[in-house]
Amino acid sequence: MSESTLTRARAGDEQAFRTLTDPHRRELQLHCYRILGSRQDAEDALQETLLAAWRGLEGFEERASLRAWLYRIATNRCLNALRDSARRPAPEAARPLPFEPPAPTRWGEPLWLEPYPDALLEGVPDAAPGPDARYESREAVGLAFVTGLQRLPPRQRAALVLRDVLGYRASEVASMLDATEVSVNSALQRARTTLEDLAPPGRERAPLPRSARERELVARFADAFETGDVDDVVTLLTDDAWVTMPPEPFEYQGHEAIAAFLGHAFAGRWQQRHRLVPTRANGQPAFGHYVPDPQAGIVRGVGLLVLTLEGERISHVTRFGGAGLLGAFGLPRTLPQGE
Repeated sequence: MSESTLTRARAGDEQAFRTLTDPHRRELQLHCYRILGSRQDAEDALQETLLAAWRGLEGFEERASLRAWLYRIATNRCLNALRDSARRPAPEAARPLPFEPPAPTRWGEPLWLEPYPDALLEGVPDAAPGPDARYESREAVGLAFVTGLQRLPPRQRAALVLRDVLGYRASEVASMLDATEVSVNSALQRARTTLEDLAPPGRERAPLPRSARERELVARFADAFETGDVDDVVTLLTDDAWVTMPPEPFEYQGHEAIAAFLGHAFAGRWQQRHRLVPTRANGQPAFGHYVPDPQAGIVRGVGLLVLTLEGERISHVTRFGGAGLLGAFGLPRTLPQGE
């Protein structure tokens, strides 16, 4: 960062301000997404962060890097947003399934979570600013990790992301959160314990993104799902696989429960061939899900399916309902039925 650019930005030069902040936009948005669990909320928090930085640039004393200063603002904007419980619809207002589902394996805690398009991960730096990061970039954007974060209290969530994902020192995190190092370390330890309890031990690593192994497994799932072949779908799952549909609370685990759920789904609405259009979310294979509209001769988008892979199998299928998600992934709301 050149002194002249900072000086011009402090004097009100918008282009100089963009020169300072544009290199950090993508990573700040991803940071906000990890804490908030919503792409749209993350974008809102990013815009608030940049506005606060523009207004407060005179107060930037350069004791820390500009990047760390921006992360401090972004983190606190996210914590403020989490305190505003009215900003999100209640889970009861979520779009219902178009069929009556069978009894679930368990009723989970309603969780407001959205998928994150892989296109937004382009340009995000891989390297952490410090040596203390515990998570690889790929792991730290996966749905399992982001879901685990949403189950943590807000300040534990922020402390863990700043320390274990971004690698900031405890003293730096304490400064960002206006807290003591003791309280940061305590929050971090509790957060780590919770995430370890949520993470099943001994998991096999997923195939590399876009590798031949991944493509083969994903293609087999798409073929089985599009034709409504419950048995073929189930054979691709790990024995302890889950199907979840945030923010809906009902969750299904294991071949028998998932087969029952899919049987209801295919019988209730999916009697004609559906369409899965490949995309990627959270560094994982995903599909835009389309169902036939026999009256109009088209297929209509109804949501997104994200697959979590483990070795040669699928360990988790996450359904996100609503056609409104598709645009963020470059997918249309409708397609010709024969396309």
